[in-house]
Amino acid sequence: MIHDPGLLERLGGLPREKFEGDCFRATPLSLDPLAPSTRGGRWAPPDETAVLYTSLMREGALAEIAFHWGQLSPLPSKPATLHHLHVTTRKTLRLIRTDLEALGVAAADYAGINYSQTQAIGAAVAFLECDGLIVPSVRWECDHLVIFHDHHDVQQDELKVINTEEVDWLAWGREHGLLSSE
Repeated sequence: MIHDPGLLERLGGLPREKFEGDCFRATPLSLDPLAPSTRGGRWAPPDETAVLYTSLMREGALAEIAFHWGQLSPLPSKPATLHHLHVTTRKTLRLIRTDLEALGVAAADYAGINYSQTQAIGAAVAFLECDGLIVPSVRWECDHLVIFHDHHDVQQDELKVINTEEVDWLAWGREHGLLSSE
């Protein structure tokens, strides 16, 4: 991917931080919770960089899976697996909503599923060899941590599962108003 030089300059001027803490990831029952994805998403173009999407709150991870699985027809009936992870990163960029607007992501469009600008930002962050990106959640009042697998140093940085539990994602989504109660 060819990166916008202005975007690289703006992102390159932002401070990097170390992150050490807990995060959460909701997955299908059989998925390895530490396996990164190359399928793409809000912060990564498909087949370009391997990422691990996590949330800094349990509810943030559940809100994401409820949204994505709620788009499927028929709705999956199996429970989700919620993983509590402990992570350390050393070169993580943190973006707040005003940063996103300055980077061309309109507040009104952020909740949508047109990911072109956020994917360009994520690809540029990976190009700058950051190992993580902390961004506001669209679906819950919390932040998400996107881990860029190719730049996360597994020899020096931690990425481990603390706990795993099965969650009835349908009931959770309906209870929190993210799914219709049909």
